Amino acid sequence: MTMLFNDSVSLAPARDFAVTEERTRRLLIVGIGLQLALALPSLIALFIDERVLNDISVWVKPLKFQASLTLMLVTLLLLLPLIEQRTRAGRGVWLASLVAVITASGEILYITLQAARGRASHFNDSTPFEAMAYSVMGAGAALLVLSSLVIGLYILRRPSPGTPTGLRLGGGWGLVLGSVATLITAFALGSGEIGGPGHWVGGARTDLGGLPLVGWSRTGGDLRVPHFFATHIMQALPLLGLAFDRVAPRFARSGIAFGAALSIAVVIATFVQAIQGQPFL
Repeated sequence: MTMLFNDSVSLAPARDFAVTEERTRRLLIVGIGLQLALALPSLIALFIDERVLNDISVWVKPLKFQASLTLMLVTLLLLLPLIEQRTRAGRGVWLASLVAVITASGEILYITLQAARGRASHFNDSTPFEAMAYSVMGAGAALLVLSSLVIGLYILRRPSPGTPTGLRLGGGWGLVLGSVATLITAFALGSGEIGGPGHWVGGARTDLGGLPLVGWSRTGGDLRVPHFFATHIMQALPLLGLAFDRVAPRFARSGIAFGAALSIAVVIATFVQAIQGQPFL
């Protein structure tokens, strides 16, 4: 990690910083574009393809992941300016962005492919290929989250001069805490050691009749709930920091500290609720 931060400072002339930074931005934009390009046919297929998986359309999962991964890459793109320019144009930020785009693209291509085949992408070891692909997808997801952790550390350690306190702390800690909490909840979700394979803990092992939009179980625990709240710390804290900068800048530091503690408390509370077999609502 130390080497990554040390190597991130480019020795190129100042006029080259903007060029290198633009390459990183374009990289993230390409990743976002791929997610959106796959979302349109997935949305069309949702209405014309009658096949189901876990009692709901096979296209629900790809659409959820396309939305989630788009949001994550957009978050990284929007928070990049919070990093000091020389560092932002360095190899560390570019490498973290490259890892994020490659892993997000690989994840969504496999998930969409499996939906097109009418096969499960997660918790599927029915064939040697699918067992291997699920393992690779898990490793890729971990690398994706670690890339956002690296960007968060850059924001905290090498912020752009003049960045408001709330946005700097909210952006940095949002990515760091959100990444760590996501890794923990993802491990619990993917291991299959709580409630057996799948996201259900007790209740009916079906996605039919779940909560609107999110689809969380209403008959038992659902490990997707804490995973959802963990992942979206990455957006919640930057927005909270921005709000404090606009409304009450004097309280930005304490406000972010309170927001971070509350976010982690929500993740823990919903995790405990899920492993006890209780539905979120």
